Amino acid sequence: MKKLLFSACLLIAAFAAGAQSSKPMLQSIGVKVYPGAITYKQYVNESIAKELLAYFNEDGFRLTGLYEKHMPIPNAEGLQWYVGGGGHFGLWNSNWRLRNPPSTAVFAIGVDGVLGLDYKIPNAPLAVSFDWQPSFNLVGHTHFEGGWGGLAVRYTFK
Repeated sequence: MKKLLFSACLLIAAFAAGAQSSKPMLQSIGVKVYPGAITYKQYVNESIAKELLAYFNEDGFRLTGLYEKHMPIPNAEGLQWYVGGGGHFGLWNSNWRLRNPPSTAVFAIGVDGVLGLDYKIPNAPLAVSFDWQPSFNLVGHTHFEGGWGGLAVRYTFK
């Protein structure tokens, strides 16, 4: 359990660290659908963002940190695509273990990728994104998960 808490603290610290700008950068908070998550994104500069996702469901929770490179799409104001990677850890209950035999693990630690589109609505404090977030669990129930990702709606602020 101490290793799990230490790993969680390292993931959060790595997410919070990084280059900081002297001018305020765009931040956003919102919800993501499938699976359900709370999402927080902060731009480090005009093309780099950090995103933290907290997924909750009846089986437990998963916390994911992503580092994303955003690239504008020409002639499409507010629309950009992004790619990146990061890591996750999760804690699961006995119901999850029963549906995923032969696993006896109650936690998972792994790596994630992300590929998506992000649209900041001009003159409105809203951003919408759609992405795919494949992941691989390295510790716990070791396996590839290709079904993470989805539609996010965020309120933006500086």
